[in-house]
Amino acid sequence: GLNTSVSTEVEFGVCAVTCGIGIREVLLTSGCPGTEAKCIVRVEECRGPVDYGWGIPISDGLACVKMPCIYIYPENRFKYVWKMLIPDKTAHILPNDSAIMEVCRDTHSVTFQCETQENGNTIASVKYTVYATTEMQTKKSRRIEIGQARRMTTDAILIFCLVTGIIVTVGVIFTMIFMILHWAVVKSIWESKSGQDNQDKKLANRSSLRNKE
Repeated sequence: GLNTSVSTEVEFGVCAVTCGIGIREVLLTSGCPGTEAKCIVRVEECRGPVDYGWGIPISDGLACVKMPCIYIYPENRFKYVWKMLIPDKTAHILPNDSAIMEVCRDTHSVTFQCETQENGNTIASVKYTVYATTEMQTKKSRRIEIGQARRMTTDAILIFCLVTGIIVTVGVIFTMIFMILHWAVVKSIWESKSGQDNQDKKLANRSSLRNKE
């Protein structure tokens, strides 16, 4: 057990949460058994910033969207308030009080907000935008166009590399064929060049000897 004769000091770990409700460790920094500098006493809930900002839906299909509130299990310990946010107007509270809400797309985009409440206090809030059907179709078309453009660029680069490789290979093959068919000429040119180099070296040596004399 813990050494109760030593004064205990408690240290709280980092709250493992981006928003709303999280978990953190409570550490003992003195009086731990053995030679341990710190030991975990317990794990407890902690609170993060209330406003999460924009969330990511569980599913985002062409027809409907599933959006979750922020919660930890058991989910029935919290109260969930869903609102429809209307620009320049008071938010409209929806009858849905579950942790997950499914909404089907309409002819115009709608922004929803879920507030997670405990004992009358809002401890987490997250928003989602459900885009209209036409906007989703437009976005899908744009994604397809971007994908096609990327594929065309990749294909063009591959074709360029392939053509360049073929040209270089053909050039090397023709060079080798030319050297084989005209080996005598190539050999004579090579020998004459070597002979010229040797003569130049001899002349250079003679010139250096004369200078020494």
